[in-house]
Amino acid sequence: MSTTLHQPSEPSGPSGPSGPSGPSEPLGREHAHLAASRAALRAMRADAEALDIKDVAANWVNAEVLKAQIGDRIAALADLADTPLFFGRLDFLHPPGAEHAEGAEGVQFYIGRRHVHDGDGDPMVIDWRAPVSQPFYRASRREPMDVALRRRFGYTGGELTAYEDEHLTDPAEEETTSRLLQSEIERPRVGPMRDIVATIQPEQDEIVRAGIGGTVCVQGAPGTGKTAVGLHRVAYLLYAHRERLARTGTLVVGPNRSFLHYIEQVLPALGELQVKQATVDDLVAHVPVRGTDTAQAARIKGDARMAQVLRRAVRSGITMPSEPVVVVRGSRRWRVPAYEVEELVCELMERDMRYGAAAEALPQRIAHAVLVRMEAAGEAPDDRVQDAVARSRPVKDAAKAAWPPVDPAKLVLRLLSDGEFLASCADGVLTEEEQKEILWDRPARGVKSAPWSAADAVLIDEANDLVRRTPSLGHVVLDEAQDLSPMQYRAVGRRCTTGSATILGDLAQGTTPWATGSWTEALAHLGKPEARVEELTRGFRVPREVIAYASRLLPSIAPGLAPATSVRESAGDMQVRGVAAEALTAAVIEACHESLEREGSIGLITADARVPVVAEALAAAGLPYLSPGEETSAGARLTLVPASLAKGLEYDYVVLDEPAAVVDGEPDARTGLRRLYVALTRAVSGLIVVHAAPLPLELEPPVR
Repeated sequence: MSTTLHQPSEPSGPSGPSGPSGPSEPLGREHAHLAASRAALRAMRADAEALDIKDVAANWVNAEVLKAQIGDRIAALADLADTPLFFGRLDFLHPPGAEHAEGAEGVQFYIGRRHVHDGDGDPMVIDWRAPVSQPFYRASRREPMDVALRRRFGYTGGELTAYEDEHLTDPAEEETTSRLLQSEIERPRVGPMRDIVATIQPEQDEIVRAGIGGTVCVQGAPGTGKTAVGLHRVAYLLYAHRERLARTGTLVVGPNRSFLHYIEQVLPALGELQVKQATVDDLVAHVPVRGTDTAQAARIKGDARMAQVLRRAVRSGITMPSEPVVVVRGSRRWRVPAYEVEELVCELMERDMRYGAAAEALPQRIAHAVLVRMEAAGEAPDDRVQDAVARSRPVKDAAKAAWPPVDPAKLVLRLLSDGEFLASCADGVLTEEEQKEILWDRPARGVKSAPWSAADAVLIDEANDLVRRTPSLGHVVLDEAQDLSPMQYRAVGRRCTTGSATILGDLAQGTTPWATGSWTEALAHLGKPEARVEELTRGFRVPREVIAYASRLLPSIAPGLAPATSVRESAGDMQVRGVAAEALTAAVIEACHESLEREGSIGLITADARVPVVAEALAAAGLPYLSPGEETSAGARLTLVPASLAKGLEYDYVVLDEPAAVVDGEPDARTGLRRLYVALTRAVSGLIVVHAAPLPLELEPPVR
């Protein structure tokens, strides 16, 4: 690789210097291509805006749908001034598909965030997801994939300022680290999360381009880009299977609203506007959540055994008939004996249908039994007669008595309020102590006034699915998956029963008492036991020194995981400062002042209990700060982050306040150390740890 960055030696206009032998001549040509590509993109958008659909659609419904699709197309063709239109170039030895053809001349493609073509339809920029773009991420000296030259471009804002070449078929060129790639990874982070299309690595690209037919689970250490990989996989699947996913839908599930706000601009920047985002709580929002559980109660309610308890509860009202069903039609009376109705009920129970579907089927089954008797008597009833019999009062009353309707929320309300009912449904499944733990102290009066917890809402969602099937989407991305309970996995899994999923997480960052112990277990609860598990251990975000320090915790929090290795050339800026207890908060504020002297975003991470104290000190020091999820800008770069909300976020510089308080803020030591591991690994360029209490023993350097 040529490690020399080619840059203008003097200020120049948009086209750059054009001397015949100067090093900037190629850069000038690239400037010209960028300008021409932007002009072509504007023309494509103008063409879309000029479309006249007045006489195209057959009716107003189709017209509105077409209008919305054209609106999306126009929005996707927006030219973002500060976003490079292309970031790479591939010079092939032969046209793709003609590698072995004699005399075939090479061809050149620019790789960017979206496809751009000129007035004749010839491509000026190739979408990064297209098959021809794949060598940009996968080609190497060992496997050049017919690529003679790979060029990376460097930008300042939206202005092309440099390029760097790799001659993959030149044996004389040494293989070194790309300086442009390194600088792009380390570029200061102000604002929301951005895409990584310019820096996708081969192992990441394999996951991004994995087929839609299977589920992929990514175990990713901090800084390995697992979240970005998951989002880019959605973008790739929408490119490769757009019609299919347009019908079935896609969804990104994140741990909290702050996280979703942080990532929400990644897909639109890639031209994808139709992907929905939600938290697990959003998916199961059947009732207002106003209560909380003890850690033990939440663990029990999140246990997969609760699915069996709920199944028993849903079917607990089924009653075998003791009276015959008598239907009057004209002058005739048709009688279906009780034992025959009982057989119909038992048959539906054995078929394991959804409870609601069986409730709808039972009247039809009874009506069919009546029609059999009509036909035996010489009548010739048709389907209309069967429907009429099924709707008759005797049949409806008999079906309702045998198979009564179930309201999922009311059912869970009874389960948590009525000790005898819970005992009957949980017999042999939950112990008496476990039943007492989840039973409400005082029975609730009704669904609206009940003290529902987040775990209760998941139970209602399970009951709702037992009654009526939850619609399935085409693809679901689940991030920070290690923190979900088995019942939450089931809730997400039923949203992709007929589709695929991308599961993202890190077992070492599991910070709930019910965090999963293995991906095999988690995938089984999700309903995707056949999923492929991939592990990302090469860190691109967290500096080498920082990840090495945080990895001291791994033997205690996730002994089976390999520590991440950082590919960053710079070790990073890391300091651990011990101070007196009375000087702790002042030292934290001083560290924030120091960090703000540098370029980029700053995250001040503190234990949740210390947030008010630290917030007051920031205000007293005249330091404005943001809350997690609020967008950083050049004028507001400091974010005060409770440790419980730090997961998934990243900042150029992090100040970590009192690690011992972060650990002590959790219900058990392992969860506390995992929370600390998350906090330690949020930094991109530098970390300052300020402490008054002794650091956890697990952070001591390993004995050699």
